[in-house]
Amino acid sequence: MRETNTVSIPDEVVMSKIYVIRNQKIMLDEDLAELYGVETRRLNEQVRRNPDRLPEDFFFTLNVQEFADLKSQNATSSWGGQRKLPNAFTEHGVSMLSQCAEQ
Repeated sequence: MRETNTVSIPDEVVMSKIYVIRNQKIMLDEDLAELYGVETRRLNEQVRRNPDRLPEDFFFTLNVQEFADLKSQNATSSWGGQRKLPNAFTEHGVSMLSQCAEQ
């Protein structure tokens, strides 16, 4: 039997990381990586390596304007040094990522 570790994250923390872009509720790769305790580049690496588990409609890359708008809404953001535009995961994408993280 496999032992699993469970971490409880307050709802307020998760809710503060949900944004609406392209009329969809999304979470950014950086925020999801933080919640899962992995580096953002590792999370995105797994997405690229598992295209069958995460089809393109489960996530998308923000465009320059969307990212600028998001940063302006979050004046205390720490995204200043980001080199690539972030991936945004839809509700289905977040669900699929959590299933991948459990395995």
